[in-house]
Amino acid sequence: MSMKQSFKSLPILLLFATTFGFLGACNSVKGESKLPVIGKSVALFDNFTYRGNDDFYKENQLPDEESFYNPILPGWYSDPGICTNGKGDYFLVTSTFTYFPGVPIFHSNDLVNWKQIGHVLSRPSQLVNMKGQHVSGGIFAPAISYNPNNETYYMITTNVGAGNFFVKTQNPFGEWSEPIMLPEVGGIDPSFFFDEDGKAYIVNNDDAPDNKPEYSGHRTIRVQEFDVKSDKTIGPRKILVNKGVHPEEKPIWIEGPHMYKINGKYFLMNAEGGTSNWHSEVIFRGDSPMGIFTPWKKNPILTQRHLDAERPNPITCAGHADLVQTKEGDWWAVFLACRPINNRFENLGRETFLMPVKWSEDGFPYMTQGDDVVPMILKRPGVKRNGQTTFGNFEEVEEFEQPSLGMQWMTLRAPATDLYSLSETPGYMTLKCGTVGISEKDTPAFVCRRMQHHNFECTTRMLFNPSDDKEAAGMLLFKDEAHYYFFCVDKSEEGKYIRVKKSGETSELVLADCKLADDAKDFRLKIVSKGIYYDFYYMQGKQKEWTLLCKNIDAGFLSTATAGGFTGSTIGLYATRK
Repeated sequence: MSMKQSFKSLPILLLFATTFGFLGACNSVKGESKLPVIGKSVALFDNFTYRGNDDFYKENQLPDEESFYNPILPGWYSDPGICTNGKGDYFLVTSTFTYFPGVPIFHSNDLVNWKQIGHVLSRPSQLVNMKGQHVSGGIFAPAISYNPNNETYYMITTNVGAGNFFVKTQNPFGEWSEPIMLPEVGGIDPSFFFDEDGKAYIVNNDDAPDNKPEYSGHRTIRVQEFDVKSDKTIGPRKILVNKGVHPEEKPIWIEGPHMYKINGKYFLMNAEGGTSNWHSEVIFRGDSPMGIFTPWKKNPILTQRHLDAERPNPITCAGHADLVQTKEGDWWAVFLACRPINNRFENLGRETFLMPVKWSEDGFPYMTQGDDVVPMILKRPGVKRNGQTTFGNFEEVEEFEQPSLGMQWMTLRAPATDLYSLSETPGYMTLKCGTVGISEKDTPAFVCRRMQHHNFECTTRMLFNPSDDKEAAGMLLFKDEAHYYFFCVDKSEEGKYIRVKKSGETSELVLADCKLADDAKDFRLKIVSKGIYYDFYYMQGKQKEWTLLCKNIDAGFLSTATAGGFTGSTIGLYATRK
């Protein structure tokens, strides 16, 4: 029986409370008219609902059970890395920057139906030096690999505040090791390659030769052998690629390298062109992991940069790919790309897409050539969708009744378990008014999830009684420390108010407000996203109709086009004493 259900008689309520051992907290049972005790300097959140409502999915229904939508992971799931154990299990990871926990890991048996099984970096000891880093610092571009020689999975990545490191496990459904640092591996974006002969290598993006770049964005791809038994690099580091495919054109940001051995040849695949609209994926081929590598004459193997910007439903910034071979023998690629709304901007960040790999007559893999577009509907023959897909329009309801939050929830830089509780008031999330503000590079009282649709609706019920003019609580739309909207209840000398605040250079700007009754402490909040703007609604107490506080608030303020950075925007619950 759910605590959220209404009880029809007092005896049933008493029996329920006695059975579960919190008779003294009967007034916290939802459905009763009496509210739970609201502690000082805390907000209680009854629930949180997220509902996607994108027009594309409504107007383009999937034609059959074998079809699926791109992106397979909508919203900010950037820099995907993928591997298989060759037995039909596929594992996928993405970047998290300064969010905690770090690096979500997904599992699939067919590349279409994915389920998050946890986080690779689930403990604070695996995410050091996060405090003080900008939200787009932290963990960059995780790469996951399986070594069949020792039946071990490796995840290697960059922590901007600490350096390159890896963790490992023989059970990717469980815990991963503590970080093993790689001080000899500079730069960013490392990945492992395990060869058939038992040798292992690390490839990564690094500085220009002799640390003397000829232009901004001049980088190299380097390789070094790795000793699996000692978990250390060995031998010399060697430059495999200097600048990029066409050095004479001064290409920028050759990065995100992955190495594969296919039909006796070694392939080195990299992103090139930066992470914005000029993003692409390129490939080289050689006879040895240590080079020489020659670029394909028809590079790039994936890009959308040359297509008409006014095309319908544009997908941009495609690149940073990883390849995987299925147990059936065909090849697929995961990669990041963006979906700008109305060809203007996007708040969702870089998302994870999936495409089949084609092969050229001269033996090179590619995803797009010429005017090929990244499809938003495709199929993998023989594979059917199950009932728990990660894509399309969907609804998630969090009732805060479980002992821990769902895997979609995150905090900034640390677990923040000293700031929120799911047990203090059963059936509610108790959120303390933290002394760290959202604009600080620390851990505020902010519990959030990714925005995953242009059009969406989020609602929550909040019980809150601010004790002074420093306290505020409500819902937060967050891009970074300088770009956010705070939909909150607070207090001033005139009384309680509900407000929409916007981050400013020196202080928060009030975009709209409305005075509340002095005894008001039960609120329902709703934010409706229409892609290019947000609308804010609220209800007090036993009201049955939503009241519009303000509408057409610029969503572009939270976009990468305005704010920069590498993350998408998140939405969640926030309480503060700043």
